[in-house]
Amino acid sequence: MLEKLKNVLLGSPLKSDDGAGDEHLLGKSQALAMLSSDALSSIAYGPEQVILVLTALSAAAIWWSLPIGIGVLILLISLTISYSQVIHAYPSGGGAYMVSTENLNPSLGLLAGGSLLIDYMLTVAVSVSSGADAITSAFPQLHPYNLTISIVLVLILMLMNLRGLQESASALFIPVYLFIASTIFLLVFGIFKILTGQLDYAATAHVGQSISGMSIVLLLRAFTSGSASLTGVEAISNAVPFFKKPKTKNAVKTLVIMSAILGFMFVGITFLNYWLGVLPSSKVTILAQIAQKVFGSSMIGQVLFYIFQLATAMILAVAANTGFSAFPILSFNMAKNKYMPHLYLEKGARLGYSNGIITLAVGAIVLLLASNGSTEGLIPLYTIGVFIPFALAQTGMVLYWKKQSPQNYLKKASANVVGALICYGIIAILLVFRLADIWLFFPIIGVLMVMFYAIKRHYTNVAKQLRIQESQAKVTHYKGNRVLVLIGNLTQASIEAISYAQSLTDNVTALHVSTAETKDKDAELQEEFQREFPGLELVNVVSSYRDVIKPTVDYVRQASQEAREKEETLTVLIPQFVPKKSWQNLLHNQMSLRLKYYLRWNEDIVIASYSFHLKD
Repeated sequence: MLEKLKNVLLGSPLKSDDGAGDEHLLGKSQALAMLSSDALSSIAYGPEQVILVLTALSAAAIWWSLPIGIGVLILLISLTISYSQVIHAYPSGGGAYMVSTENLNPSLGLLAGGSLLIDYMLTVAVSVSSGADAITSAFPQLHPYNLTISIVLVLILMLMNLRGLQESASALFIPVYLFIASTIFLLVFGIFKILTGQLDYAATAHVGQSISGMSIVLLLRAFTSGSASLTGVEAISNAVPFFKKPKTKNAVKTLVIMSAILGFMFVGITFLNYWLGVLPSSKVTILAQIAQKVFGSSMIGQVLFYIFQLATAMILAVAANTGFSAFPILSFNMAKNKYMPHLYLEKGARLGYSNGIITLAVGAIVLLLASNGSTEGLIPLYTIGVFIPFALAQTGMVLYWKKQSPQNYLKKASANVVGALICYGIIAILLVFRLADIWLFFPIIGVLMVMFYAIKRHYTNVAKQLRIQESQAKVTHYKGNRVLVLIGNLTQASIEAISYAQSLTDNVTALHVSTAETKDKDAELQEEFQREFPGLELVNVVSSYRDVIKPTVDYVRQASQEAREKEETLTVLIPQFVPKKSWQNLLHNQMSLRLKYYLRWNEDIVIASYSFHLKD
């Protein structure tokens, strides 16, 4: 039944042999829909963050958003060139993590990887929260259910991604391309109306006008706020394996297309906002105000405005999907280097890294619950979480080029140098002026780093102990075998288990733990046992409590010690019955599973199950 439900929700399993899985990889148009939603959705709030910082001083300061926009565009170009190089250099994905690990050192690689893992969880939590706000703004009666809607959106995105790349990309096609088309139309139509004199110049101040109180600090804060629009740019470099062949070529083209769209949108919205003199409002976003003024109040204008608002709400709701695409492949690369559990290496039935997808969803839901669905306080962590990997990736690529072309590496690394300087500058600004907003990032990344090293240490120790070394190879030779059969009462399952044990060895013992509840039946059990198995030893351990686990474990530990002294193996055989239907397991106490769990910690014993299958 559970398998059927899984197939209904996720679809039937896909074959991966003979390259069949290639059919389910992404082309450029699908990849743009799946991997760009985070970066493109930031247009809805990135330029506004710049304006909010500037207008805190004066409305006339808005003209400074133009040079700040150019600065953000320069950083975007630098990042695009850098991550294009990363895609070619590291086609297996991993982005900043792989670049930092191989060109700097593993610790800085873990810092980059851990930062991105945090950032992707924040991306999902903040994006779905923004999407829920957009939904409840249209339907105010749903406002009390913001948190519930956010969690439902996370679960929908999780199921969509568990169904596979093609299905999730198809589902995102309309929201992403509708937003791209409607925003580009807004900008082109707005510029056309300016050129034809239909939109009057209403700027709050002319370019170059002196603003009293303006400082470098304020400009730097505005620049860092605008740079938050670049979150998600690195996602394509993390997800190169998801592309159809030629993977690197398709990934680079997708990255360039996404960056070109993002840059045009950011600069265009910044310019229109300056020209129209739009000021921030607590009730209407700057983007919505621009759309109202550009489209006008006619019936057609109102229709265009609502289409644009619908597209904005949809892109915000699905922006989280970038995290669902990039998190699993980053987890895969970190697990491959033994810094995360090996379960992140496994593909699910639909050829996606299901464990990474589920982990991301759980982490995002925890963040939503912790913030009660209001994630404004988490947004500053966005910037520090993404610009640390940005800076490390740029630095790593400078060293990469130095290894590849020692003579003229600075020429090839020029974009990386510029990007690195800007990124380190942004990090410095955040540390100096916004530490109160971002301090939580550092204990979280510290805990993650400790966890990564603990996992690595465990895998190293496991490999060391399991490795066969010819000079030190030891083989334990056993002289006999003793089988201990655990029985609660004499049933068809326990009788067959004992018979099976006797077929293995003559040294068979049955163990029963007697509690206050079973005391009256112990004499009856002894009689039945002797009748079925005359001459076979039945050990009855009396427990003063209702627990049978501890007395069993204690007896097995003692029996194991005796077996070691005689150079014998000790096999603990646990009879169990298997219901015909899986849901019927819920009706039973699963004592056999509990016994196996606690017995597994004993050394030098073999734990085996004898399954008796019920017919009805």
